[in-house]
Amino acid sequence: MLILFVVWLFCLPSLLFNFPTATVAESNSGQMLGARIADDGQWRFPQMDSVPERFEKCILYFEDEHFYWHPGFNPVSISKALWNNLTTDSRRGGSTITQQVIRLSRQNKSRTYFEKIIEIFQATRLEAGYKKKSILNLYASFAPFGGNVVGLETASWRYFGIPASELSWGQSAALAVLPNAPALIFPGKNEEILKQKRDALLLKLFQNEVIDETTYQLALEESLPGKPLQLPEYAPHLTEKIRKEHPGKRIETTIDFSLQQKVNNIVKEQHYKLSQNQIHNLAVLVMDVNTREVLAYVGNSPTTREHNNFVDVIEKPRSTGSILKPFLFASMLDAGEILPNMLVADIPTTVNGYTPENFDKKFNGAVPASVALSRSLNIPAVRMLRDFGFQRFYNILQKTNQKAIEKPADYYGLSLILGGAESSLWDITKGYAGMASTLNFFNNSSSEYRKNEFVEPVYVKNHEKIDLGKIQQKPSVWNAGAIYETFEAMEKVNRPSGEENWEFFTSSQPLAWKTGTSYGFKDAWAVGVTPKYAIGVWVGNADGEGRPGLTGIQAAAPVLFDVLNMLPQSGWFKMPYDELVEVEICSKSGHLAGLFCEETKTEWIPKNGTRTEACPYHQTVFLSRSVGTEKFRVNSSCYPLSEMVQKNWFVLPPVMEYYYAQLHPEYKILPPFAPNCLQEGEKLMAFIYPKKNEAVLLPKNFDENVNEVIFKLAHRSPETTVFWYLDSKYIGKTETFHELAVSPKPGKYILTATDEDGNELREQIEIKSASQIP
Repeated sequence: MLILFVVWLFCLPSLLFNFPTATVAESNSGQMLGARIADDGQWRFPQMDSVPERFEKCILYFEDEHFYWHPGFNPVSISKALWNNLTTDSRRGGSTITQQVIRLSRQNKSRTYFEKIIEIFQATRLEAGYKKKSILNLYASFAPFGGNVVGLETASWRYFGIPASELSWGQSAALAVLPNAPALIFPGKNEEILKQKRDALLLKLFQNEVIDETTYQLALEESLPGKPLQLPEYAPHLTEKIRKEHPGKRIETTIDFSLQQKVNNIVKEQHYKLSQNQIHNLAVLVMDVNTREVLAYVGNSPTTREHNNFVDVIEKPRSTGSILKPFLFASMLDAGEILPNMLVADIPTTVNGYTPENFDKKFNGAVPASVALSRSLNIPAVRMLRDFGFQRFYNILQKTNQKAIEKPADYYGLSLILGGAESSLWDITKGYAGMASTLNFFNNSSSEYRKNEFVEPVYVKNHEKIDLGKIQQKPSVWNAGAIYETFEAMEKVNRPSGEENWEFFTSSQPLAWKTGTSYGFKDAWAVGVTPKYAIGVWVGNADGEGRPGLTGIQAAAPVLFDVLNMLPQSGWFKMPYDELVEVEICSKSGHLAGLFCEETKTEWIPKNGTRTEACPYHQTVFLSRSVGTEKFRVNSSCYPLSEMVQKNWFVLPPVMEYYYAQLHPEYKILPPFAPNCLQEGEKLMAFIYPKKNEAVLLPKNFDENVNEVIFKLAHRSPETTVFWYLDSKYIGKTETFHELAVSPKPGKYILTATDEDGNELREQIEIKSASQIP
């Protein structure tokens, strides 16, 4: 007996069911987002936590009315079944639910009397070690329901499209009879037999007063399960991500089901519009700024396999375009190297052979740094990166955990700020969320920071708490003042020239946002943050095909604002007074007010901004008092000191002035010196083309003939005459508009420009033919 007891005690395996299960993704409120089939090709969901009451009543009255009273087997049922099998040609089962659980765990071995004895033996051990509810859960989780459908929850979704907890009495009864005869499920066949079994069970429930007559009559009218339904696919790419990272698990995600549905609809509608222009792929990511929980995840548009609908674009690195510009702006503010509205140069620029261009191919001369950001001007961004240092900026990007920017800084160079690097929508949105979180925490925590603001977002509900690091006095990347001023600039409307309909992309909810477009119109970005939410949008073709109109403004921004309008209001960011200081600013230049600035205003700037220089563009000039005041400048070499008029004047460098004056009628060009006045050290001229250190390429037309090269000059007094020379050889003169067309031969020259007053400008240039360019 002792040996028998020991055998009985250890007769069950440690893991009763060791079958592969499907991967199931659910929203944060329990709705199914999607599922992936188990590795053995069975739709077998992970084990249920509990059995719905209706199905429990149905299965007990159909299979095992005495389930809660027997020790694992029912002697009366077994005796009846044995007598029936010995005296008739029909076969009758006498197994309890507990015995059926044992048979399922043994993978339905052949039904012999010896196998039945093993089932009874193990069933008693199962009853001794498990609660009745747990045994019922095992049955409901692993019972067959026809075809490759295993388990109640799976059957409920496959046959009725709802969770098991929502099954009606008629549906519960239909599913309760299936494990006894799973072959009854076959579309178009066996429906009458299935109906008879279900109706008989419903009658039994009615006769035992489990259901009332009305419920009974209504249940009889319910339709039977037929062809298996498709499972929900509200977040297919996230579901696939879960399958890879949590195979065979039921994962309750952080996804907001209602928001996910709304974003899906937005993506579907926008994809239809974009596909008219052969733009086929679109991704949207929404996350909670403060918890870093993913609230909506649309990895791709509902396009076709031909257009790579299976690709999860959210995770794929793509050219960043201009989407990193806010990071550079914040970096320079944080370092005290610019002020928010400080004028920055927007002029023709060449750096080591690299010549950036603005999207509209135009130059502004000088623009406030915040405007350069909000209008996404490329030339100021490149010049700012050059001044800041691309290695310094690269190091900052590493701190924000941009994983795809992994090559050395020299590999990217200055193109880093215009899309020379790649990053994913996941990492970019994470970076913007980290900025917003830094600012929120600083304002809510008595002016402190956390060490790890740029951590990975999470999509699993009840996850381990995100480690945002220790509290510290210094920011992990940018201080709150720099971030706030960056968001203030980003809140302004991005409206490049030519976008007449841009005013429609506004919202009652303020948003700090930025668009980006990669070279060749291959990637369109739009990313924005509020104090509560971060939204990232990418639009393009997964195969990298560029399309006209595939820009951040035209393709991605409408999606961004549609999503924003679906989100609750979250106000605007609080001003971080402890990281800002109020100072006098020169109204015209945006610099700290200098001695000669006549118009000033007070502004809040990041503390480190006090390191910047005072306004360099205002100077004191002396003018003649004679008729035509302010017509000429004078000095002691040509004019009595007692008759001079002193005045402060806003003066930009010649090339900046050349473009700035065309766009600003209020700008007054500095008057020329009066005749006979000595001029010392004043820079009156500057070459616009060719630029310094830039080789001049002789262009060819369609007939393969060499076109002329146009030299261009900015002069502080446009009316003057300028004489041009190549290696001391006179080549022409210009008046008012200083542009000269010439046809030089390839070679190295000294280009000289001399005005009528004898002021001279010299620069060494190199002219090359197309055949000399490798």
